[in-house]
Amino acid sequence: MIDLHDPDWSGASVKIKDADSLTPYEYGVEYGSPARGLWNIVHTGMLLPESHQIFVCAQGCLRGVVLTAAEMGAQERFSTIAVCENNVLDGDMESLIIDGVADVLRKLPKEPKAVLVFTSCIHNFMGCDLDYVYAKLCGRFPGIYFTDCYMYPIMRKTKTPPDPMMRMRLYSFLSRQDIRDEKCVNIIGNNYPTEDSSDFVRMLRGAGFEIRDITRCRSFREYLKMAHSRLDIAYMPPALPAARDLKERADIDYLYLPLSYDYAEIRANLEALADRLDIPMIDAGLLEAEAERAISTAARLLGETPVAIDYTATPRPLGLAELLLDHGVNVRTVYADVFIPEERPAFERLQAKYPELELCATVHPKMGVLPRASSGGGSEKIVAIGQKAAYFCNTPHFVNMLEGGGFWGFDGIVHLAEAVCDAVINEKDTKKIIQVKGWGCCC
Repeated sequence: MIDLHDPDWSGASVKIKDADSLTPYEYGVEYGSPARGLWNIVHTGMLLPESHQIFVCAQGCLRGVVLTAAEMGAQERFSTIAVCENNVLDGDMESLIIDGVADVLRKLPKEPKAVLVFTSCIHNFMGCDLDYVYAKLCGRFPGIYFTDCYMYPIMRKTKTPPDPMMRMRLYSFLSRQDIRDEKCVNIIGNNYPTEDSSDFVRMLRGAGFEIRDITRCRSFREYLKMAHSRLDIAYMPPALPAARDLKERADIDYLYLPLSYDYAEIRANLEALADRLDIPMIDAGLLEAEAERAISTAARLLGETPVAIDYTATPRPLGLAELLLDHGVNVRTVYADVFIPEERPAFERLQAKYPELELCATVHPKMGVLPRASSGGGSEKIVAIGQKAAYFCNTPHFVNMLEGGGFWGFDGIVHLAEAVCDAVINEKDTKKIIQVKGWGCCC
């Protein structure tokens, strides 16, 4: 039994100096916090315009995805097929999917351009012949594009978990093309649109390039044009499987420009883009100076106010922590259960420079019972960057940012610094905001 008056944080929290790897915690039973802003496979699938989602699963497992569609107000683009006990005993899984999907499509008021069929763990366990299923569906409905999607919890600990797999399947309708639009590039694998002010976007548009992005597509025809683009750009880690798959299937080369808070890495990314497309380099020195002024301003306004960061706000919470700490910001805690390999350089530098930085889990079961805002008892003003950090710190002063917020590069640092300044001054209704599932999703 945990004594809440004398909480034991062992296993759920560690000083970075004592962390021996990028996976500092043991896993077992997991806790899910009420911070629900991250997108799931339903939200991501809704990015495909003029599409319809059909989930084939046991009724108990369907509850979550049904509620997601209802919360989005997207019920007209969503259907379910329930797998019952008799389907398992009779071995008619293939017929269930084929006939069920056909029935759904016949009853829709308008035929969709594409259908995302989500099968589940039971189909995997029973060896369902999905190749046969999709061949039959394509034969019955030659005017509709079908693709295989998966709701497999068993994929969570594999090399391609559900989130990156969903982002990859989202582009499965793009095929190899003989004609390329030499002045067009794609942004691949993002849930949020990239802001027009981002460094590489300004550089591309300044050189006369059109940028295509599924988050901005308003028709299936517009989406299909992405297959003709010259280059794919990915900057979120979960987007890499999609970029690699498109290179192999559609022969579209890609460039990975990872979201970063390291000035040297941002410059190197911009130079790599300029070299790849043979376009003029943007004035990185001017952009860096703007970022430096913005971060310094935020640091002065924060003073000694503690700051907490979580992994939902950015895939590089350690890199962001290092940037802020180097500018005198009192970053106290980073909430993350695991750190991606790209974070290793920042991890090692932080161990040397800021050994007392606290790393704290989010899914460890203790996080469900230990007091929130342990460092300040709930009375100390804390600024959080990310919804989970805001929840665990019990603070109304937070930056409501997910997956980098669509910002990139020096410009992204400027916008983040401005958001931090706003969070210092203005309070948010944390409870109301973080309970919204798939924050910012618009179908």
